Amino acid sequence: MSVVDRHATSTEEEREAAVTAAAGAVRRGELVVIPTDTVYGIAADAFSHDAVRRLLEAKGRGRDMPPPVLVSAATTLDALAEGVPPWARTLVERFWPGPLTLVCRQQPSLMWDLGETRGTVAVRMPDDEVALAVLERTGPLAVSSANTTGRPAATDVDAAVAMLGDAVAVVVDGGTSPGGEASTIVDVTVPEGRVLRLGALSLEELNAALEDHGVVLADQG
Repeated sequence: MSVVDRHATSTEEEREAAVTAAAGAVRRGELVVIPTDTVYGIAADAFSHDAVRRLLEAKGRGRDMPPPVLVSAATTLDALAEGVPPWARTLVERFWPGPLTLVCRQQPSLMWDLGETRGTVAVRMPDDEVALAVLERTGPLAVSSANTTGRPAATDVDAAVAMLGDAVAVVVDGGTSPGGEASTIVDVTVPEGRVLRLGALSLEELNAALEDHGVVLADQG
């Protein structure tokens, strides 16, 4: 393994050191492993073409599977996406931070290359103190589950390091992932919306939040 830096987060001092190290590595264009509220993620500066390319390579993915983008605040959504419908904003108010990823039409002015996105961007705000602290310092991060393609997503750092250690500069140990289940993905680029992947949030939970909008989502994953 060639992991440069591995950090615990048991104390406030350790968390600060971990966040500082991870944010610094991201600014240098390196890859990092961070905890989230679902599973561990491998993260890169979303605006670094080279870093995103290396993230996809580390996972064994092609450009046809672009990574989602994590943000530290719901207000960042409008900087990345356009035409977000009112019912989707209700989902944001109800489930962010949390295990909900929204596929939106991306702002055309964005100077990034996440892969073959077809003009869309998948955005999520994680409910994890350490992840949010890193994001507050780095800005939006391209983050995919910390695993190589075809293997289970890592729910602890040992699993992440075993699969991705050679590719990353900093590993942040936040303990075992509390969720252990991937986020639910909703496509909000179509008027009626559609669920692309059911995960930690159920169809019933989503539709209960949308009762006042007359929108009923169905699982089309």
